[in-house]
Amino acid sequence: MKFEKIENNRGKFTFEVTPHEFEHALDHAFAHVQQDLEIKGFRKGHVPRNVFESKYGVESLYEDAINHALNHKYQEVQMHPEFGTIGEPQVDVDFAKVSREEAFEVHLIFDLKPEVTLGQYKEVEVAKVVVTSHEQDLKEELDRLIATKSTLDVVDKALEPGDTAIFDFEGFVEGVPFEGGKAENYQLEIGSNQFIPGFEIQMEGLKAGDAKDIVVTFPQDYQAENLAGKEATFKILVHEVKSTVRPELNDEFVASLEREDAKTLDELKAVLKEQIATERAQKATAEENEAILSKVVEAATVTVPESMINQEFAQYREQLKEQAKQYGLEFEMYLSFSGLTEEQFEEQAKKDAEARLKVNLVIEAIAKAENFEVTDEDIAARKEKLAGMYNLKLEDIDKYLTRDMISLDIQNEKAYNFILESAKRV
Repeated sequence: MKFEKIENNRGKFTFEVTPHEFEHALDHAFAHVQQDLEIKGFRKGHVPRNVFESKYGVESLYEDAINHALNHKYQEVQMHPEFGTIGEPQVDVDFAKVSREEAFEVHLIFDLKPEVTLGQYKEVEVAKVVVTSHEQDLKEELDRLIATKSTLDVVDKALEPGDTAIFDFEGFVEGVPFEGGKAENYQLEIGSNQFIPGFEIQMEGLKAGDAKDIVVTFPQDYQAENLAGKEATFKILVHEVKSTVRPELNDEFVASLEREDAKTLDELKAVLKEQIATERAQKATAEENEAILSKVVEAATVTVPESMINQEFAQYREQLKEQAKQYGLEFEMYLSFSGLTEEQFEEQAKKDAEARLKVNLVIEAIAKAENFEVTDEDIAARKEKLAGMYNLKLEDIDKYLTRDMISLDIQNEKAYNFILESAKRV
């Protein structure tokens, strides 16, 4: 393999395809077409190679064979991350020189990662985030635990904010029922503002068995255009009123949590205070780290090529599409839960991709500038970690990753830690 840089920050890889390699590729190409091949006198999929070549010519296999050979060459390039190739290559083949008897050249032309001009990345100064923890934090955590043991019980009382109503309703506009305006045994927490403004407040004071006509006006920007801005009457019938019953905060409640680290209320409060303090400290450190990294990236000069952004975006989009499938949703519906159209999603996702890529490129440049040493022990430890993460045998790691790939990842990690450790938090 021969590599040379060409114009517009691109790299040209030149490979020689030997007669042996090309013959292997031709065998593969013929096997591919043979399975569906039909020629009079032979069963489908059983046409001999010599019969095919006499009828169609071996040249008819060249394109498929070259693609097969190039696939191997492409994989060879990918095993050398130090070249910094991006995306799919442009293929350059002179078909006039393709031969079964003599070696010939093929070329793969890739976009390359852009050059990075580093600014200050050592001893970057950022404001230290002050860690605070208040009694309100403890109260909120205790309330969360109480909620896990609270129950929603039927009560004989009038509805008030915080209570839950089980009721039937049917909506009418100008005396005519409208689609989606009817339900039975619907559960609604009063004061949650799930319904049209004014609906829930008119339910306050009702008891089980009460019926009422509730009159509201749909907002002008309501999603159903045929209802937007119109007055509607909902006929409702309350079946049940439910209230949240919260356990008393005492030692008995703590015992019901069955925690190993706290048996009494005082012990629980002490554990939670320590937990909150740790979480606040971690959050503060994360904010400081983000500020440090942001300053380092802002100080650098790098233009992320569009091909790199598109590749990152495509990978992210495929991940989300797989997630949508797991939920049994169409991708467009999955996006709609975030209030985004596909166009809005693409615009935002590409901005995020560009930001991530800038960070990665700057870190890689720092790793290269500092030339961090990667020892055999570092490589062995990383392989152990990867084997555990992906449930693989150690020897299987070498099937997927070269030493150079692992080394580059370790150097980038060392660069990231170097930036953070050298920073001044003032």
